[in-house]
Amino acid sequence: MCDRIGCTHFPTLSEMDFSGAAAQPSRRGFLKGAAAVSTISMGFMAGTAHAGAPVKSTHGSGFCNLNIFLAHSRQYSKAAGTELVFINTPTSAEMVTFLGMGQVDVGLMPYTSFMALYDKGAPVKIVAGGGVEGCAIVARPGLDSPQKLKGKTLGTFQMDTLEVMPYDYLKKHGIAFKDVKVRYMGNTPEAVEAFKAGAIDWICTIEPYASALVNDVKGAVMLTDGIDLYGKGYTDCVLAARASLMKDNPAGLKAIIKGMMQAQFDAETQTEAVLKELVGKYYKTSMENAKIAQGKQPAVVDARSQTDFILQRTDSVMEMGYIKKKPGRDAIDWTLLEAVIKENPDLYSKLKYKSASA
Repeated sequence: MCDRIGCTHFPTLSEMDFSGAAAQPSRRGFLKGAAAVSTISMGFMAGTAHAGAPVKSTHGSGFCNLNIFLAHSRQYSKAAGTELVFINTPTSAEMVTFLGMGQVDVGLMPYTSFMALYDKGAPVKIVAGGGVEGCAIVARPGLDSPQKLKGKTLGTFQMDTLEVMPYDYLKKHGIAFKDVKVRYMGNTPEAVEAFKAGAIDWICTIEPYASALVNDVKGAVMLTDGIDLYGKGYTDCVLAARASLMKDNPAGLKAIIKGMMQAQFDAETQTEAVLKELVGKYYKTSMENAKIAQGKQPAVVDARSQTDFILQRTDSVMEMGYIKKKPGRDAIDWTLLEAVIKENPDLYSKLKYKSASA
């Protein structure tokens, strides 16, 4: 689950300056006005992408982050001389903004958030995968067909894969998005409680919440788990990186990607031990829910097979008015991922989930 936290509205990226030194005053102003930000390491300064510097990452909360969480917990990249540092932000909106403005070097985020950053000129690229599958639409009792959703209230998150999925689901069944009411939620627990209380009629959420709602709300129905819409192994989140990191410290980024690959192997072969290490420290959930989520949304580093899927989703994002121009193939750069795969054939061959078998 690439969990959703924080504010209900996507940041106004068009008002931000993503360019080099000229952006520095804007960055200071942004930080001054933002809510309290904590760091897990000292040295929180912009523009430290040079070789040997720590690689700074956003700190998410969902299961698409599992590989980077475990890589951080075990500091796998230190063997190659690179420290992975997490920068905590109060909301998911700030996570996106921090990557765009250079306060972090990498970030795991919904591919829709990346598209918005890229569209507004942020120097970022998709460089590896995050979580796959795990998104679902659940409706209250009696709303067992798409036609019955007309006029009903959807609970979702703005400029998110969890908003694009309902859009695509309705479109597939010949229903306009404007024919439903949309309520943007503050966070996943709030959305879940609103559904249980009947304040929203249908919800697009992530596992394990989707399965839990079907079990907890008598008569609730799962309308789609996304596979019928997008195919098996569809992407939810991706790893995006600043162009400056790719140019000035490719070895550092490769070390992070390799660490995530090692973490994926560990999660696939030592699931319970890995979850025990992460639950509580990185995940505020129960072991039972963690096991469900890990099974429903595995974290997969090699997302090359999802290239066309990610780019095709730009059609929906454009139709929804979030971007003005479709990103081209140059928005995605698998070069360093492929280098890591080539340099670590034994590790790669042991992975359960990868493009060759997606």
